[in-house]
Amino acid sequence: MYGDNSKPVFPVEDALTMIRLALAEDVRTGDVTSAWTIPADQKQHARLIAKEDGVLAGLPIIELVFKELKAKAKVTLHKQDGDVVKKGDLIAELDGTTHELLTGERTLLNFIQQLSGVATVAHTFQEALKGGKTKVLDTRKTVPGFRTLQKYAVRVGGGSNHRMGLFDMVLVKDNHIAAAGGVLEALAVVKKHNTQNLMVEMEVENFDQLRALLNKGVDVIMLDNMSNETMAEALRIIKESGDKCLVEGSGNMTLERAKEIATLGLDFISVGALTHSVKALDISMRI
Repeated sequence: MYGDNSKPVFPVEDALTMIRLALAEDVRTGDVTSAWTIPADQKQHARLIAKEDGVLAGLPIIELVFKELKAKAKVTLHKQDGDVVKKGDLIAELDGTTHELLTGERTLLNFIQQLSGVATVAHTFQEALKGGKTKVLDTRKTVPGFRTLQKYAVRVGGGSNHRMGLFDMVLVKDNHIAAAGGVLEALAVVKKHNTQNLMVEMEVENFDQLRALLNKGVDVIMLDNMSNETMAEALRIIKESGDKCLVEGSGNMTLERAKEIATLGLDFISVGALTHSVKALDISMRI
């Protein structure tokens, strides 16, 4: 749901689907290196260590990976999703056969590193915005197959979720407007078909489009690719109109702009970089 920043629930079934795909591409018929170099009954103790500062997300993945491998490895978590870690912090301890630990290592690390990277960036943006009411939203610019996991990680990091997909909210963007013949024409057909009473968001690129939509029943107005000064003027126009719509800023919403953006009075900014090009958090497993 748009603007959702409630306590996230880990999407177990979606995670299992992706874990199965990951193990299928990595393990296939077996870990030949471990099988050929290490006795099958050898047991080891391993530690997951943070190699840089960040926010953790995806730790339930660890037990799910070993479950899929039918391994009996014991997992002891010292941190939870949402915890802020420093370089060198102990995240978890693992006990099992060396084969089990090494076969699951890369898959579980890939998930945790990626999701922790998302949570860390979301946390960084929200911290930069804390001078005002503005919340950071994710987008649909997610890694294919990872959407629910990445959106979970955004909320773990303190961010909020935009729509999940094309099905749960109306978002009329520039191409829809051009194809429909204008903002009012697009809104009219949306209202005609919106029997589910889905939330409606309209993108505007200039003040003419903005003024045309005010007090027309739009739930969210997106100010697209506007400077801070232009957004400030747009907010003034909206306030003077008496429209109670939510206002979202989008386009080139960088971390460097966030502190100034926080003072404008936007309800939300949407940031594709939370998910589409995030840097994985560096975490290692050491036996």
